Amino acid sequence: MYRLLFIAFFAFVIQRVEAQLDSQEKEFPRSFKVEVVNPLNAPRESVLVIVTADQLKKVKGFNKKAFVALVGNTEIASQYNEQENSKGIALVLSNFGPKEKREVVIRFNPSGDSHRNYPKLTQAELSYKAGGEWKGREYIGGTFKNTEFLRVPKEHKDHSWFIRYEGPGWESDKVGYRLYLDQRNATDVFGKKVTEPVLQQVGLDGFDSYHNPQPWGMDVMKVGKSLGVGSIGAMLKGAAIRVEKTDSVSCLIAENGPVYSAVRINYSGWQIGDKKHNLTSQLSIHSGTRLTREYIKVSGDPQSLCTGIVKDVKAKLTNSKGDATHWGYVATYGAQSLNNDDLGLVVFFDPAQFAGFTDDEFSHIVSLKPKGGELQYYLAGVWSGEPGGITSETAFAEYVKAMAAELAHPVQVQVVLK
Repeated sequence: MYRLLFIAFFAFVIQRVEAQLDSQEKEFPRSFKVEVVNPLNAPRESVLVIVTADQLKKVKGFNKKAFVALVGNTEIASQYNEQENSKGIALVLSNFGPKEKREVVIRFNPSGDSHRNYPKLTQAELSYKAGGEWKGREYIGGTFKNTEFLRVPKEHKDHSWFIRYEGPGWESDKVGYRLYLDQRNATDVFGKKVTEPVLQQVGLDGFDSYHNPQPWGMDVMKVGKSLGVGSIGAMLKGAAIRVEKTDSVSCLIAENGPVYSAVRINYSGWQIGDKKHNLTSQLSIHSGTRLTREYIKVSGDPQSLCTGIVKDVKAKLTNSKGDATHWGYVATYGAQSLNNDDLGLVVFFDPAQFAGFTDDEFSHIVSLKPKGGELQYYLAGVWSGEPGGITSETAFAEYVKAMAAELAHPVQVQVVLK
């Protein structure tokens, strides 16, 4: 009897899968394969795969408005990014084994528009007040509304009450971040107790209520006059200056998808000493990771920029210049959170762009050399209060070592045409 029931159930499952495949083939009649290889002899937890716009040009009739990604018979979340340094299909592969090669099938319809409603595991947002008025440097009255783009008013400074949680935010299911979109231009960390998106509720129950524990988590880092974690800076007279003096600043929500989100900030006329530079910064995150990628374009060929981490007497500093097998990093770990519990902070950088370690009164600093006006590095906040989080110095050190190796050995992505 049990055997007959099992056979019937198995046959039902097979029929459902076949029906689903038939439906997908009808909706998305064309396909191609993407091979993704992990070159590391170590597992990877959540791997961002970008099938670039240039690679997709080889696929006749590909339609970015109607496609799905399949691993085996299972549809996985994906999206199409429009921004230039991440343009193409974005998806995330989980539990990638050592030296594993995995095949993803992209099915598409050369015409039409087919929207997929995947669970939202990343988010980027920017919310400012409208309906009030400026009185000096303060915005009085009004209500918050979300926007995709904002040119920052000249009146806006820290604690002007104009932008909800004082700047744009971006998050994954692991952690959230915000950037002070004022003269500080520093990056801060929101520790999360939950995996769902939370930024949409932050700062609505009081302008800085997030400094205290909330059901979703809290702001876990004190930035002050420092580089926070991974903020852009330049060395001037032995100290790091942030992007403080500018002619104008604007912010764009560049991507806001289920598996990848990004914020882009344009700084016009950033003054370093007696010279001015135009700077574009794109901060991006994908599902399943704590890492934020900072991608920078800068004019005027500055000899070096810098970034770093806030100094805290409660936190132990470690750093590495990196080599061919691991990216370099500067990291701190200890009871340095605003909740007085353990917080790890880390910035990873390409050893080829390393220019030196130093410090000043407020920050542990790494100087970096742009190449062709471009620079990229990664930053992360690792809070012990996150679900299943890292709760020891040893575990944090293992995490840093693993991420440094992954960044030095990115996955290889190849489009395979029939």
